[in-house]
Amino acid sequence: MSAATPARPGEKPTEPWRQRLIRSLLYGRNVDRAAKARARVGLAMLAFASVYALIGGRLVMFAIGADAHSARRAASQEVVATARPDIVDRNGAILATDVKAASLFGEPRRIIDKDEAIELLTATVPDLDEVEVRERLSGRKGFVWLKREITAKQQQDIHKLGIPGIGFLRENKRVYPTGNEVAHLIGLVNIDNQGIAGMEKWLDNQGLADLHRAGFATDRLQKPIELSVDLRVEHALRDELLKAKEKYHTKAASGIVSNVKTGEIVAMVSLPDFDPNNPKEAHDPDRINRLTTGVYEMGSTFKAFTLAMALDSGKINLNSSWDARGNLHYGKFTIHDSHSLGRFINTKEVFTYSSNIGAARIALGQGVEAHKAFLAKMGQLTRLRTELPESAAPLIPRRWGELNTVTIAFGQGLSVAPLQAVMGINALVNGGYLIPPTFMKRSESEAAALAKRVVKTETSDKMRFLMRLNAEIGTAKTANVNGYYVGGKTGTSEKVINGRYAKKRVLNSFTAIMPCDDPKYQILIMLDEPQPLKETYGFITSGFNAVPTGGKVIERIAPLLGIEPRFDLPPADRLILAASRTTQ
Repeated sequence: MSAATPARPGEKPTEPWRQRLIRSLLYGRNVDRAAKARARVGLAMLAFASVYALIGGRLVMFAIGADAHSARRAASQEVVATARPDIVDRNGAILATDVKAASLFGEPRRIIDKDEAIELLTATVPDLDEVEVRERLSGRKGFVWLKREITAKQQQDIHKLGIPGIGFLRENKRVYPTGNEVAHLIGLVNIDNQGIAGMEKWLDNQGLADLHRAGFATDRLQKPIELSVDLRVEHALRDELLKAKEKYHTKAASGIVSNVKTGEIVAMVSLPDFDPNNPKEAHDPDRINRLTTGVYEMGSTFKAFTLAMALDSGKINLNSSWDARGNLHYGKFTIHDSHSLGRFINTKEVFTYSSNIGAARIALGQGVEAHKAFLAKMGQLTRLRTELPESAAPLIPRRWGELNTVTIAFGQGLSVAPLQAVMGINALVNGGYLIPPTFMKRSESEAAALAKRVVKTETSDKMRFLMRLNAEIGTAKTANVNGYYVGGKTGTSEKVINGRYAKKRVLNSFTAIMPCDDPKYQILIMLDEPQPLKETYGFITSGFNAVPTGGKVIERIAPLLGIEPRFDLPPADRLILAASRTTQ
């Protein structure tokens, strides 16, 4: 070790070189003791100021970050509304999206005066239940929800109260900009942003719920879900159904627009509907989706299946003759026609005059087993599964005998979901291919990979001819919109009330295709219990209400779907049948 050199008498002791170096670096040379003292005081003040600044900064950060801290705690103890992808229509219009909303929570362990806190909170937010808030804040939990999704003003007012242990957490809230427009298709979510119906529930079943639980469902990672529905067509269909529901005083009204070549559902409306932004409405049992969760006897629209079965077998043709001179008696039951011709009629007339007797004789000619096998092949005897979780199984006779075949031939005795019937009619007119319906966008090539041939091409040609002929001279004339070469089939089914068919309470349906020479879309219109009007001459059958409603829908949606009007087209026998014979 180095030491100071001993000083001679009268001299100052020599300072060690290390001390001289340190003093020189800290204070410089020739600095007096007063300067040293001031430097030390300044250094101490700086140190204390730094410590206080650090403490103050931490307090500010704690105040600002309290919600984030509580959010982490909430995530471990309570369900927090997580992010969901946007749902858009086929053109990119937003149908469902997330917004940020504040939710009010409490930390009972940190609240000093619970009575005061409860009094202030309930005064600021009147819809808070005092008993419920007291019960939650009196527990020993570290975190409790007090109210989910409060308004910005409520958040500001509560913040001004400055109650310790009361905070806010920003969550994802699902909103539906289109309101009722696509309610039954989109479905809705619960308070925790979890899908509970419709496509929202389908999303969770596809793995979104697992992503939420794993913490990976962030806004940046999720692409929009593109549906097949066209919001413009949906609006037009719903608007016309609302008008029809009011005009004919119906109990309900519903409709579907389907792409016959891809199986895409372009529009689907079931009235009365609900606003998914107001979940309470969705619990009303009268607001079910009648097109997928309801099953109905579809009436004379089922005659399309009966005739297609027989034509496809090759046992009959369009000119085959059927005895309709009088009622058909089967056991204690009597089958009659609404508009009896009292003579033999051909197959075309069975369709255009909607003859129950003719359809029954045609089905009996094929046999019970052949009838069952054909309807099974057309997807009418099993539950239809789509992306929508809500679906119903058809109601099939336990013991299917000849009488069942007779009645099912003209649409009584077998109840199916309307969407199920739409799928089958699509196959009858698109060339003979059964394609599963979808609510997601699908190309024709993708549909072809899923398609299953169920009838011959020539059978499909004949069914398109019959549908067009029905619009030219039959029961679908009021839907024959000029320029769009519409074809269709009507159906009026008496509802079963207390075990018996009620003649004055009917379910009307009308299925239309356009254009009939090369179908692209099918439109189904259903009106539940329409009332007689003066302008309908007191009649309640489909031709006086469902058919004109279908015509108005076609008039509005055809331009939206890109179908250009064509005028002065030849009748069905020259345009459809002639073309069919040429290709064969």
